[in-house]
Amino acid sequence: MAKLDPLNTSRYWHAPDLPGMDLLHADFRTHEYAPHVHYSFVIAVTEAGGSEFTSRGRTGVAQPRSLLVFNPAEPHSGRMAGSERWRYRSFYLADAGIRHLMNSLGLDQTRYFASNTIDDRQLADSFLALHQAFDGDGLPGDSLRRQELFVQGFGTLFERHALAGQRALPMPGGAGVLAPVLELLHDAYAENLNLERMAAVADLTPFQLIGAFNRTIGLTPHAYLTQLRIRAAIGHLAAGRPLTDAAIASGFYDQSALTRHFKRTFGMTPLQYVRARKG
Repeated sequence: MAKLDPLNTSRYWHAPDLPGMDLLHADFRTHEYAPHVHYSFVIAVTEAGGSEFTSRGRTGVAQPRSLLVFNPAEPHSGRMAGSERWRYRSFYLADAGIRHLMNSLGLDQTRYFASNTIDDRQLADSFLALHQAFDGDGLPGDSLRRQELFVQGFGTLFERHALAGQRALPMPGGAGVLAPVLELLHDAYAENLNLERMAAVADLTPFQLIGAFNRTIGLTPHAYLTQLRIRAAIGHLAAGRPLTDAAIASGFYDQSALTRHFKRTFGMTPLQYVRARKG
């Protein structure tokens, strides 16, 4: 169990029996998630207390036994709000896991969720049981049973609450103006970029640039760039590069900057991530 600070703990690991699925068990009292995205499906179940989250321009509440779902690349943030505690379990199903799931369900295209909050207490309880099974509660070494629970739980979630087809993030009119900016960010994320340079490639003022990002992507240019850098750092860490080298190569000022942004985005440290990937 790793400590973010004396009041916040989290544990992160990779599901040993399934491709592309990571898990997090968190117990927070003060933690706040900055606006961020995951390139995976995120399914979270609250065990105790609760939190407030913002997604799609709306604010919702995660209460005990709440089941939350976020589509891949869907910006969201979270904070404690009025609750004194937020203990929850979450699943992160990346591309390999999504493909495995679609094959297991006999589906030829992925699904998306039109709502972040799933009002289904029975399903929430089944996801808690699934997470506990991967945490070693009651099913030690029983890989087949864990796989069965995975297919049954996710299959029921997709069957009851998902819509067919790949969700396209809303792109208001004129959003194409950001194309050269996004190309710059993806190519030069490790460089010392500023608003003036970003705005210039799209013939915008810095103020117009910020507004276009907020309307189109739901993140500021800085937040979007930070997500690109974190994703790059994850690639470097997964390849075995030292934390300091991964931070610098990804565009962060130093190791502490990467660690700070990593914790605010994922609720864990880069070291936790590295240890989990090593099993």
